[in-house]
Amino acid sequence: MNSNALEGKVALVTGAGRNIGRAIALALADAGAKVAVNVRASRDEGAAVVDEIAARGGEALLVTADVTRRAEVDTMIDALARRFGRLDILVNNAAIRQEAAFADLPYADWRATFEVCVDGAFHCTQAALPLLSSSGAGAVINIGGMTAYTGAPMRAHVVTAKAALGGFTRALAHELAEFGITVNCVAPGLVDTVRKASSASGSPAHHAHHSPLLGRRGRPEEIASAVTWLAGPGGRFTTGQTLHVNGGAYLGG
Repeated sequence: MNSNALEGKVALVTGAGRNIGRAIALALADAGAKVAVNVRASRDEGAAVVDEIAARGGEALLVTADVTRRAEVDTMIDALARRFGRLDILVNNAAIRQEAAFADLPYADWRATFEVCVDGAFHCTQAALPLLSSSGAGAVINIGGMTAYTGAPMRAHVVTAKAALGGFTRALAHELAEFGITVNCVAPGLVDTVRKASSASGSPAHHAHHSPLLGRRGRPEEIASAVTWLAGPGGRFTTGQTLHVNGGAYLGG
């Protein structure tokens, strides 16, 4: 993609303080977009991403919001609209990935996973829809996961929530096409990330059951490249699709 392919565009990335979210925010900024960097509570991490974008010559805004709370999401959308005047790209990346055996899984943890992954995508997309509809070339990109297609032990809540994002993607692709908005899902698999205890367990159990054909785990920047392509001019004829980025650990349709 050209380095200025997203010039004049504005993007919002949820859960952008670290790992894949951070890499996506940086990649979109490198492609020319102005980026709203969302975090729930980790303001220092979010501010560091904003500063990193500025140091690379881009423009970014830190927007704190719990994506499960609609009032906070509405305030976030209003803040970025006041700053940038538009929104063209929404990346629903916020997620939690704690592991637990299904027999011992607290219902509260099941609900919390859905609230962040699925309800969060609902709130952010619906709140952003007026701005995305005005873009003329809006893009919604949901960050799913390989285990939504392979299954995995200790992750019934995560697998089910990420699978729901696939259905959400296909449903919205139908409804939002009339506004010129594409809706797609990127499903990473076996990516090297730093896991924070509040949002994820240690090394996922399913990593022991999958081996990428390319012989290594992915980097967050490689997921970000897929997102940036879908957000740009090259992805304008792609909608309702799931793009698997996993080094060949899963070969699916």
